[in-house]
Amino acid sequence: MEPLGIEVDAPAGETVMDAVRAQGYFWPVGCARNGECTNCAMEVISGLGRVSAMGRFERQNLIRQRGPRAVENPRLRLACQTRAEGDIVVYKRGVEPE
Repeated sequence: MEPLGIEVDAPAGETVMDAVRAQGYFWPVGCARNGECTNCAMEVISGLGRVSAMGRFERQNLIRQRGPRAVENPRLRLACQTRAEGDIVVYKRGVEPE
């Protein structure tokens, strides 16, 4: 995870945000971690083919909060909705030790 340079193991089925939070890090959000605010948006730097597919709810909220062009960038994902299905590297400012 960049820019912190940390590695996190995510159990199968766990979201990227939940895996990072389980390791004692704060991930900035503005909702109940349910995808409504899109503040948890991250960039998938590598391993794009090893993340869960974007669901309808995630897509709708990205469009609603950030405009239709937001879903044109496949690297922009919501950490509260995205699950790692292998090794990935993501970038998110504001993540810090709790």
